[in-house]
Amino acid sequence: MRGMTLPEIPASHADLLGAQVGVLGTIGASGRPQLSAIWFLAEGGTVKFSLNSTRRKTKNLRANPKASFLILDPANPYRYVELRGDVEITPDDDYKFADQVGAKYGANLRDRDQPGDTRVTVTLTPARVVVWG
Repeated sequence: MRGMTLPEIPASHADLLGAQVGVLGTIGASGRPQLSAIWFLAEGGTVKFSLNSTRRKTKNLRANPKASFLILDPANPYRYVELRGDVEITPDDDYKFADQVGAKYGANLRDRDQPGDTRVTVTLTPARVVVWG
């Protein structure tokens, strides 16, 4: 992506980055899409997710690091922003990022994992932004 200008989310839809939940789309081994409603943090033109490394969506992203993320306006489902792009996956063994996500939602993500599970931080950098409404 070096030398490439990344698309920006228009001001008219930037408020949606504060929403509680978005829908992450990944591509499974069969070539079919998989959708998951997940928590997220928006940060510096990207969105980030804390994912358990044993989940199917994480495995999908390791095999094919491309994703789509849809955020619907909770007050008007005909208004949304969709981010399509590439992801970067980094370890979050110390739960540093998971704790940031948990703080937004008032949750401890450790409680959602089994003993021995690990977490990763997934950063989606949009190559295309689609807005509606």
